[in-house]
Amino acid sequence: MPASPQDKAPPSLAAVAVATAIIAGLTGYYIGQARSIGLFGGSSSPKQAKSRHGKQEEEEEEEEESSDMSDGSSEGGDELGDVKSFADSNEECKLVLVTRTDLGMTKGKIAAQCSHATLACYKALVRSDPAHPILRRWERLGQAKVAVRVDSEDDLLMLQAQAVSLGLCAKVIHDAGRTQIASGSATVLGVGPGPKSVVDQVTSHLKLL
Repeated sequence: MPASPQDKAPPSLAAVAVATAIIAGLTGYYIGQARSIGLFGGSSSPKQAKSRHGKQEEEEEEEEESSDMSDGSSEGGDELGDVKSFADSNEECKLVLVTRTDLGMTKGKIAAQCSHATLACYKALVRSDPAHPILRRWERLGQAKVAVRVDSEDDLLMLQAQAVSLGLCAKVIHDAGRTQIASGSATVLGVGPGPKSVVDQVTSHLKLL
């Protein structure tokens, strides 16, 4: 014979407590979500607003630095030596990124400028010959890149002239001055990609960055 409703035991205190906690947690979660999207019209505290503002500025600066020339950085003129003279070489190829240390650039800034120089050199060789053996060999063997340093713009430009005289691609990146350094500053020189022995004639004496 089935038990009557009067015979059923009431829920225990533990069960009531657990159910209450679950309901309270869900209610608090949904209220928090509603407030975060502005359903209650409440404004965030000054500390939160400042934190969000600071984070937004950091994100904008990172976006400027990492995008392809979007920070206004520009490459120098068409400094492209007679790279076709290396077409018959089977030597390992590399690209050297010569960075100025006297500008006081942060690590992130240096990374962005080196990226600009790498892309500038790559595009220059593609424009000269999309199927150039030097370019294809550099890509096939892992796109070797080495970062070294100099202490002045004069040193940077001297190395550029030497690289071009040897038939290498040599592109200088100039900064727009939107974040850390003066507008128009020459920041990084990309030398190559080119045969390792030829590139070393220009940069082997420089210290690693």
